Amino acid sequence: MSTLTKVSKRLLLGRPFRSDKLGHTLLPKRIALPVFASDAMSSVAYAPQEIFLVLSVAGASALVFTPWVAIAVAVVLAVVVASYRQNVHAYPSGGGDYEVATVNLGPNAGLTVGSALLVDYVLTVAVSVTSAAENIGSAFPVVDDHKVWFCVGAILLLAAINLRGIKEAGAALAIPTYAFIIGMLAMLIWGFTEIFVMGEEIHAETADFGVRSEDDDMTGLALAFLVARSFSSGCAALTGVEAISNGVPAFRKPKSRNAATTLFMLGAFSVTLLLGIVFLAREIGAKYVLNPAQDLVGAPDGYQQKSMIAQLARAVFDSFPLGFYLIAVVTALILVLAANTAFNGFPVLGSVLAQDRYLPRQLHTRGDRLAFSNGILFLAIAAIVFVVAFDAQVTSLIQLYIVGVFVSFTLSQTGMVRHWTRLLGTESDPRSRRRMQQSRVVNSVGLVMTTAVLVVVLITKFSEGAWIAVLMMVVLFVLMKLIHRHYASVQQELEEAEAEDEGVLPSRTHSIVLVSSLHMASKRALRYARATRPDVLEAITVNVDDRDTRKLVSEWEASDITVPLKVIASPYREITRPVIDYVRRVRREHPRDVVTVFIPEYVVGHWWEQILHNQSALRLKGRLLFEPGVMVTSVPWQLSSSDRRKDTKRYMAPGVTRRALGETEERR
Repeated sequence: MSTLTKVSKRLLLGRPFRSDKLGHTLLPKRIALPVFASDAMSSVAYAPQEIFLVLSVAGASALVFTPWVAIAVAVVLAVVVASYRQNVHAYPSGGGDYEVATVNLGPNAGLTVGSALLVDYVLTVAVSVTSAAENIGSAFPVVDDHKVWFCVGAILLLAAINLRGIKEAGAALAIPTYAFIIGMLAMLIWGFTEIFVMGEEIHAETADFGVRSEDDDMTGLALAFLVARSFSSGCAALTGVEAISNGVPAFRKPKSRNAATTLFMLGAFSVTLLLGIVFLAREIGAKYVLNPAQDLVGAPDGYQQKSMIAQLARAVFDSFPLGFYLIAVVTALILVLAANTAFNGFPVLGSVLAQDRYLPRQLHTRGDRLAFSNGILFLAIAAIVFVVAFDAQVTSLIQLYIVGVFVSFTLSQTGMVRHWTRLLGTESDPRSRRRMQQSRVVNSVGLVMTTAVLVVVLITKFSEGAWIAVLMMVVLFVLMKLIHRHYASVQQELEEAEAEDEGVLPSRTHSIVLVSSLHMASKRALRYARATRPDVLEAITVNVDDRDTRKLVSEWEASDITVPLKVIASPYREITRPVIDYVRRVRREHPRDVVTVFIPEYVVGHWWEQILHNQSALRLKGRLLFEPGVMVTSVPWQLSSSDRRKDTKRYMAPGVTRRALGETEERR
């Protein structure tokens, strides 16, 4: 790695952490709340807006249902939070819904949960940052004009913060998260005080606008379907609840109790803000529609519709403009940082799946700062793809949203009911049985609630875009099954080979040194090959140019090298094919021999120098690796541009000389 690359990496990530410092990255509750709960709390910035948007299809009269829809969402949220408090106590290892489903319902159920959550985490990032762009664009139009670039930059910033480590990310998120909570509570208290205590009339800027209905006679089943669809959109407020159950290992001890307390705090804040925003919006007459130019009756030409939060802040802080801008900024910040919940949940879940051999092993390893760096990078790239593909439109992205999380909710609660039932079958202590029965009742209610919501979500959102999320889950499920099958087949093959291995050594070793010209790199390869004491040692060169080949042969014969040199003909001036054919011929003639091919290579200090060297060596190595009974050894020669050559003495063990390393004493 070049010095510039090292410096850039250190500036971006900081100094690496030792593995034994992992305990220092654990989170107290005050930091864990913004890290894991920011998604669920911030969803109140767009979930109420989606409730109003869907109901506005039936006109302004349908907005009378908004408080009842909000109450229904709040009830489901409270039940799910209570259910997940049982989860974190029963399964504190960090597997979350995946572990619950796998242990109690089987591997396929667990893999279904895993694929659903991975998709949902990606959509969490995309929806959060696009909603942030919309909210801050209400106060600063330049952001609204460049939403895609704003979202991409925000995702990259979050990825960089999380690559520095979970504790540093939590510290960076704490202030904006608490600022959002305090700001929203202040706005709600101020607004309700003015209305109900001081008796003042507050009107949103859309209060005097009418709403054009798509169907003036919408009644019966059509209206019920619309209310159900509004409820399913409002259930976006539940996303992020599962993140705490996946992140229990990141808490300080006692982990389960701290996680359960944080989960309770999450639920209390989310329910309060959700209901407060919806009821305040109804009191001041706020409206939100899909197409303001067509659907808002009485709006002036060129009217730019503000987000629901921005409308509330503008009305409540009408005499205090700074309050409006503060709310806009903290809302945008919390929405951007809410994506951080996914940046903590996705890598941890990816690591668990990789450990179970359902995802590539690279997702299981921690980076320099003890974060799951590969998972963070993968999540960032996937979220950027969605943002660009849907042009940073919240309304479009949210149709794909929450399907995955309710799939995991439903299977998790099913698994927890079976978990308590299994334990009750063996438990005899009355107090423990009573506690388990209470927990089973809580999870049973959660199962009924989440199943009902999942059915509503699928019915109301499937044709609107949810089918894309379902398709992604299916594709990811199949892909993970194939990855697991590959790892299992490799393990089986190795075990079978070990059972058949009788420990018989090869008859002989046949070493071949590839030579293009008689320079120091080739001489070092010859010396090293000789030091391995093979039974047969020979050098070969491929004749791609008659003049160069004759020159090499002449120099070889004039030197004191005793290793024979063979010239391989190449009528079509190829290098790789003649060498492969020669190695195969040696293997056919001596099938019990091990053939070792020594390839001299240059070690360069700059990336552009690599383009100028070693291309033939790379192709040869790539082909030889597939040849049975053939070993490939690279013999490096460090050029002067390589830093390693300059630092060789620093890495030498005491008493090791340059001659012992095969270096020549001749001056170059």
